[in-house]
Amino acid sequence: MIFGNLAAKLQESMKKFRGKTRVTEKDVKEFMREVRLALLEADVNYKVVKDFVKNVSEKAVGTDVLEGLNPGQQVVKIVNDELKELLGGSDAKLNLGKTPPNVIMMVGLQGAGKTTASGSLALMLKKQGKNPLMAACDIYRPAAIKQLQVLGGQIQVPVYAAPEGTKPVQIAKEAVEKAIRGLNDVVIVDTAGRLEIDEPLMEELEAIKAAVNPSEILLVVDAMTGQNAANVAVTFNERLDISGVILSKLDSDTRGGAALSVRSMTGKPIKFASVGEKLNEFEVFHPDRMAGRILGMGDVLSLIEQAEKMIDEKEAIELEKKIRQQTFTLDDFLNQLRQIKKMGGVTKLLGMMPGVAGQIKEEDIDESKMVKTEAIICSMTMKERNNPNLLNASRRKRIAAGSGTTVQDVNILIKQFEQMKEMMKKLNNMGRSGKKGLGAFGKKGFPF
Repeated sequence: MIFGNLAAKLQESMKKFRGKTRVTEKDVKEFMREVRLALLEADVNYKVVKDFVKNVSEKAVGTDVLEGLNPGQQVVKIVNDELKELLGGSDAKLNLGKTPPNVIMMVGLQGAGKTTASGSLALMLKKQGKNPLMAACDIYRPAAIKQLQVLGGQIQVPVYAAPEGTKPVQIAKEAVEKAIRGLNDVVIVDTAGRLEIDEPLMEELEAIKAAVNPSEILLVVDAMTGQNAANVAVTFNERLDISGVILSKLDSDTRGGAALSVRSMTGKPIKFASVGEKLNEFEVFHPDRMAGRILGMGDVLSLIEQAEKMIDEKEAIELEKKIRQQTFTLDDFLNQLRQIKKMGGVTKLLGMMPGVAGQIKEEDIDESKMVKTEAIICSMTMKERNNPNLLNASRRKRIAAGSGTTVQDVNILIKQFEQMKEMMKKLNNMGRSGKKGLGAFGKKGFPF
């Protein structure tokens, strides 16, 4: 889960404040000591931590209580506001001029994920109505050009690759000329990286910048490298004056050191983040939403946006009808499992729910059970999926053999499915009678 370790520690510390009617200076000092330790353990830059703690402490001690907030809630609000500011304050959009083609230069160290980020950004821009072209300027890494071409083919975005021996600066210039002829309004330049920053790399990047005058220079950094990512960002910014940062592998970052250090150390915003291995798992970075996730306030807006992208409206209406009429089948359940997988899995979705982020750990939910469940249902005939009453002992034995599971696994799934249908029936009745809440059901009945 994104920032799972940091979120858990901060939320545990903040529990002491929620609901407090009186907050003393001693309370604030003790709380900020815990916050400081949590941030340092998350590999956040020491100076960034020091400034954050200072700002929160000054505002929390002796502050006027806002209308409708008790002192404990006020401290939580101050932490949330400062954390949001630390992450960038507000969303930072791409700076695309009115005269095409606009050039976006992708820079960063080797292995940071520049090529994949180039493809993801091209796909995002295409969905927004743009007509992008990608330029393969990494002539050093084996198969780098081929990788970009494969990604371009997947998303149907053209890739300009010059003949062998052409220098990167010339490739970038020719790509812009090709974009003008082909009416491409955005050129994404995928540049070369190194395992570490060196002078030849920087000189080459500076030459490309001078040749194509990019509207944006986006630095791609690996979020999992923590504070080191921020140090890399500082160096690139000093030489290239970057316009923004893309955090790659954010879905695997449980600490948060990179995200919480980059903005303060460079003054440049985080504009995008990759939250998965697929090209469409690429998001605009929202500081306010990320602060909400870290502090357990959830990220409902991102959850809704994710659902809107992945779920077909007609299917959703049909599913609601089936639940209401109590005709929900194992085949419907299989489709829902696949929708959850498309949206990133149960752990990711729960991380966006208010009050859950940071409380659920990776080991609390066994996503592999979803794979087993899918295999079992796929081993059934359509008649069996629609009518589990047909599943006698011999059929269950056949399904177990076909799915590589045991008869006991099949029995557990059928039992859980029946329990879930009973929950839906009760929920439907509660809705009719005007009652609210699902607390009585707990986690019972869900096969993961």
